[in-house]
Amino acid sequence: MVGPHLVGFKTVTSAGRAVRGRSQQERDRAGGWGKVETGRSQPQPRLSPFSRAAGWDPPALMPPTSSGCGPSTPSLSLMPRTLDGQITMEKTPSYFVTREAPRRIHGMSPATKLIVVVRNPVTRAISDYAQMLSKTPGLPSFGTLAFRRGLGPVDTAWSAVRIGLYAQHLDNWLRYFPLSRFLFVSGERLVSDPAGELGHVQDFLGLKRVVTDKHFYFNATKGFPCLKKAQGSGHPRCLGKSKGRPHPRVPEAMVQRLRAFYRPFNRKFYQMTGQDFGWD
Repeated sequence: MVGPHLVGFKTVTSAGRAVRGRSQQERDRAGGWGKVETGRSQPQPRLSPFSRAAGWDPPALMPPTSSGCGPSTPSLSLMPRTLDGQITMEKTPSYFVTREAPRRIHGMSPATKLIVVVRNPVTRAISDYAQMLSKTPGLPSFGTLAFRRGLGPVDTAWSAVRIGLYAQHLDNWLRYFPLSRFLFVSGERLVSDPAGELGHVQDFLGLKRVVTDKHFYFNATKGFPCLKKAQGSGHPRCLGKSKGRPHPRVPEAMVQRLRAFYRPFNRKFYQMTGQDFGWD
């Protein structure tokens, strides 16, 4: 029997696999929105003996066609084998902002559960820019990219801005999946209270609460919590070098303009999810 999958939309940034073999009847998935919150939530559920996750990040459920020009049929063949009672996780942030992803994933398994990790879209946009800048030195300034002609309206054509329109992306997903199939995780609380947020994740998946406070310690250098073995054995696992990098300085006037721009979208997102993330 094909088992449960978890599609998690990590604070948006990468991917995983699908099921071959036995497991439960539900499917769960974990995804993210382009740097909505890259990779913070996915390693933790791996601590649970009841979950299996891919060890690499191919967009398994939205693979390219043979021509390499676009997605074809979602592939379950890349997912790890699972046992009865286990859940298979797959994480690809880009799913959330890919228009055809909901239809394709629903066609593969309408029982899929989806975990979405979101953070303040203004902070997310600046963080996304910092990542771009680290890979492409000499990139135009943040203001030049975020605002048309550097002075005009907010430029939603820029991916770092567009990804933060969470309500619009969620609206596309709700055409195929009911709200009950989603768990929305606060990226801010995932940093300040990782065990608490992971507790909600485990409850949502119907897993025993195995991941607790004893699995975390705060890394002051990174500014994020790190994972450790409950018994203190083994090496702790912290975020990679690409995480926790300093953000470029953005003028406060630009930050305020972005906050004003996102405010109505944020409020709609709060209404849609029934959660106030406190970004305003």
